[in-house]
Amino acid sequence: MTVPLPANPPPPRSVSTRINSIRSADVHAGTVSYACTNCGHWQRWFPSGPPPTCPVCVDVRNALPVGGFEFRSAKEVADRLTSSWSAAADGVTQFSCSPDFGLAGSGWVIETDDGLVGFEAAPFYDEAALAELRSRGGVVSLGSSHVHGYGALWQLQDELAPPVVFVGVDDLIWTKAFVVTWPTDEVFRVAPGLTLHRTGGHFAGHSVLHDERRGYLFCGDSLKVDLGPAGEAVGLSAHKAFHAQIPLSHGEIRFYRSVVERLDFSRVFTPFETAEVGTAEVLALLDHLLAGPPFAGPVPLADLRATHSDTSVNVPGGPSA
Repeated sequence: MTVPLPANPPPPRSVSTRINSIRSADVHAGTVSYACTNCGHWQRWFPSGPPPTCPVCVDVRNALPVGGFEFRSAKEVADRLTSSWSAAADGVTQFSCSPDFGLAGSGWVIETDDGLVGFEAAPFYDEAALAELRSRGGVVSLGSSHVHGYGALWQLQDELAPPVVFVGVDDLIWTKAFVVTWPTDEVFRVAPGLTLHRTGGHFAGHSVLHDERRGYLFCGDSLKVDLGPAGEAVGLSAHKAFHAQIPLSHGEIRFYRSVVERLDFSRVFTPFETAEVGTAEVLALLDHLLAGPPFAGPVPLADLRATHSDTSVNVPGGPSA
């Protein structure tokens, strides 16, 4: 009889403390960290000068920079950016930078029984932000949904030395700036009540982080949330590439749906914002996308809430049932 393998267990404290903490700067000694000014992606490169291109920007999912590539060293970025942080929701702190840099993403710091977990990262962390994290005990683990959320994970790894840095195994190609200590598969328990699930779709290794106790889903780019003037969610979409409006295939949506239908949540956190969006609305979106031709545009959230799994939502320019 074949016995299915269990999901990866959460590393107990005794095991976590035995994992050697790694500084990416030590692994990549002799290199310089450079950030793309267009998307904010960090690369390790030779000290003789910046890299010739950004692998994220030349990928089909991103736009090329107008006027060509431009890069900033860590010191140049530090001289330009100031960090800020605030409570985003119960048990979650949002870290950001000003002025905006790259994709202008945020880093989420989540309170767990094992300590703080960092998911996604801001473009950069100044000394005050690092001091804030150290004053709260540092982080026990770091991770991200996919490359568009990596931000300055390399900096947090170098400065805070968490024993666990987790990323979906299918996305390791994008992680040159830092060192992944725990490549993840379909399911990975990060901490008690906090579990990573691979959704694929946007990227092969794209994963979402489910906070089971609070009913949160750190959804990466599995969802695009359109916000209204008061910051409320007014539309949802899912895509392979937002800039180019490349939709997900029906097979990708079906797999994504099979993951989400098992997760109970009432609030989502993208790499950019948080909004009150729940399981029912996301399933309604995915059912709608399965009912017609592939489509990457937004669907009004009011319609999704009114119909739930009804696929007869009417969207100008979108599929109709």
